[in-house]
Amino acid sequence: MTTHLIGPASPNRSLPAVTVVPVLHYANVNEAARWLCQAFGFVERLRIGDHRIQLSVGDGAVVVASRPASATEMPTAHSVMVRVIDVDAHLAHALEQGARVIAEANTYPYGERQYTAVDIGGHVWTFSQTVVDADPASWGGVLLASESGAASDNSINERN
Repeated sequence: MTTHLIGPASPNRSLPAVTVVPVLHYANVNEAARWLCQAFGFVERLRIGDHRIQLSVGDGAVVVASRPASATEMPTAHSVMVRVIDVDAHLAHALEQGARVIAEANTYPYGERQYTAVDIGGHVWTFSQTVVDADPASWGGVLLASESGAASDNSINERN
């Protein structure tokens, strides 16, 4: 494997500054984020509509997201996002190795180019390359905490 494709990503205010981000799917994203913050001390970092919330966990991160309506889109209740240096080269290599791609590489307004694949165990992986440092406000996100995890006045912890 060309491990040089995985590593420190370019900065992007729309994503946490970590390499691996678990994405956990819940029926009620707001309730899940509130519970995780209260029970485990996570801090809400970025709110994306009513379907996705990034949480800071020390120097790591986790995303809570709405489960897609179609089970064929997301065969498990979780996925893992891995930030890579060159998503197209990573995708080409994964395809050579027989990966089953369920979402082709696409560039999004939040500054990331991503593709999604399923591994041999049925686990879903999204690989993401930063293409621009996107201000979350430019695409409708609401930044609630700094990269250090410090909560702003709008954090879920203060709304309880």
